[in-house]
Amino acid sequence: MEKKYWFVFCGECLLLRRNGDDGYSIPLEENAPTQVREWTYIQELPELDGYQCVAYSVNTPIDITDSMRTVGLRESYALLPREHYIMAGKASQLLYWDSCTKYCGVCGAPMRKNTVISKRCTNCGKEVWPQLAPAIIVRIIRGAESDCKDDQEILLVSAKNFKRHTMFGLVAGFVETGETLEECVRREVLEETGIVVRNIQYFGSQPWPYPSGLMIGFTADYESGELKLQTSELNKGGWFKRNNMPDIPDKLSIARMLIDDWLENG
Repeated sequence: MEKKYWFVFCGECLLLRRNGDDGYSIPLEENAPTQVREWTYIQELPELDGYQCVAYSVNTPIDITDSMRTVGLRESYALLPREHYIMAGKASQLLYWDSCTKYCGVCGAPMRKNTVISKRCTNCGKEVWPQLAPAIIVRIIRGAESDCKDDQEILLVSAKNFKRHTMFGLVAGFVETGETLEECVRREVLEETGIVVRNIQYFGSQPWPYPSGLMIGFTADYESGELKLQTSELNKGGWFKRNNMPDIPDKLSIARMLIDDWLENG
């Protein structure tokens, strides 16, 4: 029997194997690291480092030994190689999808696995695939036309759903049906801050498995308007220069990538 990477979740926590003084890793073993019931849903994943990968979730607390630890998916970013964290995020999203597609949305009959990433209704034949919730996130700069970096300011906001109440991030929001990404940027910025932006440019994207998101990053320049925060979404916000930056997001997020890019490159 060949070894596999086992991505095991208990609630929102991921099971990791202790590696002595070398930190932690995804269990790489021939057999599952916890008890697997006959009805446990096993999700196949792409290969990693030449090994097959599978994922499953457990509903009861894992009997942790000295050789294992459970951590939140976000926290695992600092403990795992990036490729392993990305695969853990994919596993988390697929397991979440499985938990939300037990029954057909058309006729209510049970769904059954059809392919690695699809299910088919046992009654009407309706086929479904995992869905993503696309969201934009945008870095807005005021004074971008200035040759002096010290004159430039970045718009940072503190959302009510931030776990760290001292943290400031970027304007973000979900894309609505029938809306382009650029239209979403303009709408979200106007709704949340009352300002108008121009020169919208694509920056990059990032899977955001909390639980099934895709963050699409943009940059934009301030054009007009007075800052007026949407209090139902935001606690506070303002314009910041490089020499007075507040607490900003952790390294794992595309928000931090956008902010660091401005701090380093202007």
